[in-house]
Amino acid sequence: MKEEVIQLKNISRFFQVGTETVKALVDVTLNIYRNEFVALMGPSGSGKSTMMNLLGCLDTPTSGSYFLNGIDVSKMSDNELADIRNKEIGFIFQTFNLLPRSTALDNVTLPLIYAGISKQQRIQIATETLQQVQLADRMNHKPNELSGGQRQRVAIARALVNKPSIVLADEPTGNLDSKTSVEIIGLLEEIHRMGNTIIIVTHEEDIAMHAHRVIRMMDGRIESDEMNKNIVTVNQKIMV
Repeated sequence: MKEEVIQLKNISRFFQVGTETVKALVDVTLNIYRNEFVALMGPSGSGKSTMMNLLGCLDTPTSGSYFLNGIDVSKMSDNELADIRNKEIGFIFQTFNLLPRSTALDNVTLPLIYAGISKQQRIQIATETLQQVQLADRMNHKPNELSGGQRQRVAIARALVNKPSIVLADEPTGNLDSKTSVEIIGLLEEIHRMGNTIIIVTHEEDIAMHAHRVIRMMDGRIESDEMNKNIVTVNQKIMV
């Protein structure tokens, strides 16, 4: 029996902009199962960014319930949400969000500091995770000494270092050329094969075709939710 890692029940998210109420999400119900590879798609204003923020515990719904690993996170305080984010969710951003003056190793150890892990353990875990994304020879380089693809690999390593329940990737290839995009998607495929649950937010059809399930949004609602019958894979073996 498939294990639910995410359960959204009748989720709505409204924003007040002046006198107008913007209905970013309207009565969304959705289950995502452990070790799924899901693409979340939709045009600007469809609600996919709001959905991403809710799934990542960066925001809370106006109404409805969000269960992450069976825990209702929809009513949590900011501090409780921060704790959940650090332990359960790995974020990968289009803009990498790396600390510019810190080495790749220091960037990857950051979530482990918040988790209260000792320095020796932090270095060991971060080193192993950087090896996993093929950056063992770049650990002591700062972001400005790395290519765009290498920076995104550092960001992926940072997302994985706490062994999160879900990995949320927001337009992870948006700032990369086509060759590097293929490499990064190949890496995400390999991470998925290792047992991780991956949700990728993208507006690019060719990127979404790597996912096993494609959810399309429109006007704050789920327009379609289908298994991908034509999965594209990158013929590239990433060293683990």
